[in-house]
Amino acid sequence: MLQEFKTFIAQGNVLDLAVGVVIGAAFGKITTSLVEDILNPILGLVLGGVDFSQLKLVLKEAVGTTPEVAIRYGNFLNVLIQFLAIAWVIFLIVKAANRMKMSSSLAPKE
Repeated sequence: MLQEFKTFIAQGNVLDLAVGVVIGAAFGKITTSLVEDILNPILGLVLGGVDFSQLKLVLKEAVGTTPEVAIRYGNFLNVLIQFLAIAWVIFLIVKAANRMKMSSSLAPKE
């Protein structure tokens, strides 16, 4: 079983996946910062000083030690913007990779 595990780990696909996960995590942090620190303040300014992270629909006010019940749609908007930013970058990367693959397949072979 140990030998099987070593063979599995040594395969290129597993190492590629591990690198992708690490880079994806770092890219997620960059995207979060882009949305929260750059895009949201600009959008908030354009929309009259709105702070997206604070937008919520309170269903029940806090009473004593019982916290409020609220739908925090501002956080949802932040995550949605982050997703769209990541999806856009991935789209551009795939488009560039396809273009490179296409140009290399059209190149004359020796």
